[in-house]
Amino acid sequence: MKNDNKIKLFLVDDDAVFLKSLEIQFLEHADFEIETFATGELCLADLSKKPDVVILDFHLDGIEKTAINGLQTLDEIKKLDAEIPVIMLSSQDKIEVAVECIHHNAFDYVVKSETAFFRLQKIISSIFEFKKMKKELNWYMDRM
Repeated sequence: MKNDNKIKLFLVDDDAVFLKSLEIQFLEHADFEIETFATGELCLADLSKKPDVVILDFHLDGIEKTAINGLQTLDEIKKLDAEIPVIMLSSQDKIEVAVECIHHNAFDYVVKSETAFFRLQKIISSIFEFKKMKKELNWYMDRM
């Protein structure tokens, strides 16, 4: 988390309506600093801003057919900073897609639905609990 206690959240989706809806929901329910991107390339160009979490659509070719897809974007994010947790989003409710995302080091996978926002909130909370536990564990391990 950043000094001002706002979670810096990157939302990446080529569906402008879904992207805006998600942004509004996050802003209404918590104190986030949000940046939105319609392509993976735009997200990668701003990765130096060090987001705390990236929520990334699986398919990103709705605006530009030549745009890199979500998995390619995920791979690039992990190359640049393996510690940034990425939650993949997709309208595909297929276990194969979820498994593929996890194999590419996504933190989690969420199917776009009417409950997606609440699931995302829960996962983001889990990310920060995990980071806290990891920090505490490292503190104890350093003293052994």
